[in-house]
Amino acid sequence: MKTNSLVRWLGAAVTLAVALSTPAAAHVGVGDAHGFARGFAHPIGGLDHVLAMIAVGIFAANLGGRALWLVPATFVLMMAVGGAIGIAGIDLPYVEIGIAISVIVLGTAVALRTPLPTVAAMSLVGFFAVFHGHAHGAEMPADASGMGYAEGFMLATALLHMLGVGIGLLIGRIGSGAARVSQIGGTAMSVTGLALLAGLF
Repeated sequence: MKTNSLVRWLGAAVTLAVALSTPAAAHVGVGDAHGFARGFAHPIGGLDHVLAMIAVGIFAANLGGRALWLVPATFVLMMAVGGAIGIAGIDLPYVEIGIAISVIVLGTAVALRTPLPTVAAMSLVGFFAVFHGHAHGAEMPADASGMGYAEGFMLATALLHMLGVGIGLLIGRIGSGAARVSQIGGTAMSVTGLALLAGLF
């Protein structure tokens, strides 16, 4: 696939994600959070979540090897921990800010194709995953177990990671143009993250 074609394809995908998503500050008290369908819809209904999840997948694909599955798996696991904290009603400061910063940092990692060791990459995504998970868990209704909701947002997250991995592997196949495409995509993510962060102040 030619570099220009891939850039146009990625641009269309990001535009679609933006059109279908909502701003970062819409996590607490958004509608009825009961059940699997609501849990599944929540990550794909927020632009910040979508970009961060896809960035994790691309980041993992850039690292390759065991990181290809360990990095996304770490995110899902630590997101579950954050979700449990949110369900328990334990306050976590600066959740929205942490989520916006995750988009900036992960977008930058994609843009620069940062060659972190696998353990360091797992630690990085795991840290941010707690904020994303807390945002999900805090929306679970008090009168429900929330198990179906948790399963929904974890599955949606894993699928977004898989999409990101697929995009990352596709970028890697274009050879010398891969760095340029990564720079464009990662920079777009980071700039969007900065815009989301600015909207919180």
